[in-house]
Amino acid sequence: MQCHRVNEVLELLKPYWLKNKELSLMEVLTLLSKESGFEEPLDKLSDEVIIYHLKMDQTEKGEMIPGIKKDCEDDFQTALLKARGLL
Repeated sequence: MQCHRVNEVLELLKPYWLKNKELSLMEVLTLLSKESGFEEPLDKLSDEVIIYHLKMDQTEKGEMIPGIKKDCEDDFQTALLKARGLL
């Protein structure tokens, strides 16, 4: 489980870090925490905050949030039937 999370962070971090090549890893993490509105000390920054912020950084403005997109249904009736466990 942890290996998957490490791979996901590294995969998401690469394009973000390439946009900020001049920064060290700690500076990149500090920038991430500031951009995400995280106000606690950097050692309290969770993987979830990092992953979510990096996913949102790669999402075009106006595009649906990645975590919601997978559950979205165009048809209300289909959504209702899935919610009731009938599909």
